[in-house]
Amino acid sequence: MSPALSERLSTGVVGLDEILAGGLVPERSYMISGRAGSGKTILGLHFLAEGVERGERVLFINLEEDIEDLKANAEALGFDTDAIDFLDLSPNADVFTEGRSYEVFAPSEVERESLTERIVDGVIEADPDRVVVDPLTQLRFLTDDDYQFRKQVVGFMRFLKGRNATVLFTVQDTQSLPTDDLEFITDGTIVLGSEAHGKSIRVPKFRGSSTQSGEHAYRITDRGIEVYPALQPGEHVGEYESEQISSGIPEVDELLGGGLKRGTVSIVSGPTGVGKTTLSTQFMKEAAGRGERSVIYLFEETEETFLKRSRAINIPVDRMIEKGTLRVNEVEALERSPQEFARMVREEVEERDADIVMVDGISGYRLTLRGEGGTMLQQMHALGRYLKNMGATAIFVDETRNVTGEFQATMENISYLADNIVFLRHLELHGEMRKAIGVLKKRTSDFERTIREFEITEHGIKVGEPMSGMRGILSGTPEIVDRRNERGDAEDG
Repeated sequence: MSPALSERLSTGVVGLDEILAGGLVPERSYMISGRAGSGKTILGLHFLAEGVERGERVLFINLEEDIEDLKANAEALGFDTDAIDFLDLSPNADVFTEGRSYEVFAPSEVERESLTERIVDGVIEADPDRVVVDPLTQLRFLTDDDYQFRKQVVGFMRFLKGRNATVLFTVQDTQSLPTDDLEFITDGTIVLGSEAHGKSIRVPKFRGSSTQSGEHAYRITDRGIEVYPALQPGEHVGEYESEQISSGIPEVDELLGGGLKRGTVSIVSGPTGVGKTTLSTQFMKEAAGRGERSVIYLFEETEETFLKRSRAINIPVDRMIEKGTLRVNEVEALERSPQEFARMVREEVEERDADIVMVDGISGYRLTLRGEGGTMLQQMHALGRYLKNMGATAIFVDETRNVTGEFQATMENISYLADNIVFLRHLELHGEMRKAIGVLKKRTSDFERTIREFEITEHGIKVGEPMSGMRGILSGTPEIVDRRNERGDAEDG
């Protein structure tokens, strides 16, 4: 009897199981396609190791790599090769040295029958629940044409299925050995890609069930393969109480009409050195006092610099980290994919209950895309939507180009993603550099439409009264307004 579609076999890779809605359907065959070095064999080893963990019988049919090298590489990644049955059918040195007239790649009926017999005997003896064939494309060299090859593969897969085995077979897709024809005889295809912007994994075919579409990412580590699914915001919903989150600074809360609403996305924008990170961290300081937990991802400065600067202005980051109410992650953008970064965020929110998530800053985050043009807004939208659905408050720090002069709300044109936009500006006033703060947008409620002076001191942030006696603040060159002259002009008019 065929297994129910609801039943799943884990691949041994958590992220891939998530993409496959739980794993593979038992007693079916699946193709792993990719270039040399993409990790096909490693993925097969994960699949078998998971079977061993579950008390199943597993078999690795090796058709190419030297068996000792294969085992050594597997053990270096932490796989227990003693728990796996190996059927080694790889060519040895005798294949090359037996007779001067021997043609290494010439199809031979005798060779094919011999190999088939060894496979059948090996499978019957091992009686496996899980089988990996690596690589299946080696069988093509022992057949006369593509038709015979497909015929052999179909018969092979039916033989294994008849023995109630679930099969993964690898293929190396090259111009000389195309594998498109094999997709039609498999129940699913997993494609491992290696592009300029990093390693990708996708599942173009999975018979009988839906999978997560799109391009996902993976990484080969010293523990094997780690897969990072593309973020699907709609699949994640958390329960939370809608309330205002205070900054701990009355004047900032007044500007925001009470504070930031929990479960919203805020953008704090402004030029370099104006205090964007400091203002954002202030919300986390106040959250720590309530016993809540926050996480910061630093894309554009080091953790050491951030900590040193925070200490200097009376933000007790060390105590917050020690108590577990703050975690600071320094992120090397060029070493991460957006999917991998999304996984980092998910772990903080879902496993460690992060209430506030700060990304500092957006232009550094953009580097995680590594050449994936046109996906900046898509990735930011998915991340923001996910955090909102989970009830986490998101703060994205965006650095604008102009120190003074023409006003820009954001540099990355992501204003529409934000529920709140807080801007900071440098000002030149009486020959001195000053700073100002204002709120451009708050989607959930009303807010104060004035601009206030903003100052960072050794005691923390200081915000003044509304700068109602000035104009031209957004241009960075404010002028003091003479209200008496304005009234006189109005009366004359």
